[in-house]
Amino acid sequence: MTAFQETLSADGRVCSYDRLGAGGSDQPEGPQDYDSVGETLTGVLDQVAGDEPVVLVRHSMGGLIAGRYAPDHQDRVAGLVLLDSTSPTAVADVSDRIPESDTGPAGELRAQTLAIFAGENPELLVFTDGEVTSAGDIPVRLIQHGQQYLGEVPEYGEGLEEDWTAGQHKWLALSEDSELSTAENSGHYIHVDEPDVAVAAIDEVTTRAAG
Repeated sequence: MTAFQETLSADGRVCSYDRLGAGGSDQPEGPQDYDSVGETLTGVLDQVAGDEPVVLVRHSMGGLIAGRYAPDHQDRVAGLVLLDSTSPTAVADVSDRIPESDTGPAGELRAQTLAIFAGENPELLVFTDGEVTSAGDIPVRLIQHGQQYLGEVPEYGEGLEEDWTAGQHKWLALSEDSELSTAENSGHYIHVDEPDVAVAAIDEVTTRAAG
């Protein structure tokens, strides 16, 4: 996100961090859950923002973490921009869509994805599904991919795309001021493929949060 962050920094203060197990940060001491990664985020906010509220801009798994964090930290989070965020029911989405008995490429994708969700990832984060709870009326803008890359999965691609879109709609429950849009020319990395779309959403949320 370096180039994207540099673009944003022209008009405001932007900070990023590596979660435990990623980039230059220390390795976690053991498996992590949403509470433990949230504690790390709180520590970062204490250092860079003090008591000031912030707008969180998160992508993919980071969006899942932010979506779980914001409802319990309404004093810290003034707005959210979630870029193609992982579904709040990601584990069930994959488990139910692709049968365990599949021995082809889709079955391999299922096994690999569920292993990641079970904690076989650099952050040792264990994914758990759950209902989306409200963070009040903070501005929340969700942007999903328009280029159907999940549709390339043999036999189950169309269903995976449907599940992904359904997950984005579930995140709308985060706030009374939530909106979902599609970056028509983007794959999963919207901030790379169509940074202007992401920047416009961030500008809107930041302005609304400040007002």
